[in-house]
Amino acid sequence: MSGIATTIASAVEEQGAATAEIARNVQQTAASTQDVTATIGGVSQAAGETGAAAGDVLGAAGALSRQAGQLSAEVREFVRDIQTA
Repeated sequence: MSGIATTIASAVEEQGAATAEIARNVQQTAASTQDVTATIGGVSQAAGETGAAAGDVLGAAGALSRQAGQLSAEVREFVRDIQTA
């Protein structure tokens, strides 16, 4: 009878150790998931900032193109005025 009780006690102890190991693994997985979530949030923010910067560059390029067109027209007019003078 005591052999059976010892066997059962040993099995219960092993089961408790296995359950504790599972709990540790779940906790580590949860912590890793939080890290990944934070990283994804950072990447998302960086992507948003990059998009905003790209919009700024596009706006500046458009303004520069308009200024270049205006300057070109003024130079053509200047050259025409010199030729007619």
